Amino acid sequence: MEKNIKVTIVEDHDMTRMGLSFALSNSGIIDVVGTSADGQEGVEQALKLRPDLVVMDIGVPTIDGIEATRKIKNAVPEIKVLMNTSRDDENDILDSFAAGADGYITKGATSEQTITAIQAVSEGVGWLDPAIARVVLSNIRKSTETEEPNGSINYKKGKNLYGLTEREMQVLALLVEGLNNPQISQKLVITIATTKTHVHNILQKLYVKTRAKAVATAMKDGLV
Repeated sequence: MEKNIKVTIVEDHDMTRMGLSFALSNSGIIDVVGTSADGQEGVEQALKLRPDLVVMDIGVPTIDGIEATRKIKNAVPEIKVLMNTSRDDENDILDSFAAGADGYITKGATSEQTITAIQAVSEGVGWLDPAIARVVLSNIRKSTETEEPNGSINYKKGKNLYGLTEREMQVLALLVEGLNNPQISQKLVITIATTKTHVHNILQKLYVKTRAKAVATAMKDGLV
């Protein structure tokens, strides 16, 4: 029998923290082993309890969730961190992944979506909320669009700075959209084994270890 996922929650809003704790505890697959209302306490709790995953809000007191994530990942890299926040600013997203976050989900997500994200991240699959992906892709598109003399808009293709093949660029774009391996396989009509190989090669070429960081790099460098 598989063990439940041990989770701690860092959230300063009492009702949100209690509601999330209740929903996760009643999922049947997650054990909430600790909660905290500020970033520093969240770090100390994570280092003491060594959960599998920390659900982290960004806007918490003492130190924010991004700095708390950095401290946790520097001390115990194997602890996964899922950002759970109402913020959809591109800088917050990129800074979160740069700090070591393994996934990013908004507070508008349902309990079922949050549980799915926790499962994915705990298994080593980076998670990016589709709503967040749309915001970031929209910002990237705006930053790369140019107006033609006839008034039409031309979108520049992302710069391939890492020697990715055309197929790897396609896979990376789908990773940014939040698709998992089976969904990518179906979309591109390739086997899951081939998809896994492409993802592996992408991580190597981008010099990152996780899908989440590959997504962050793709967004930061305008690859998609």
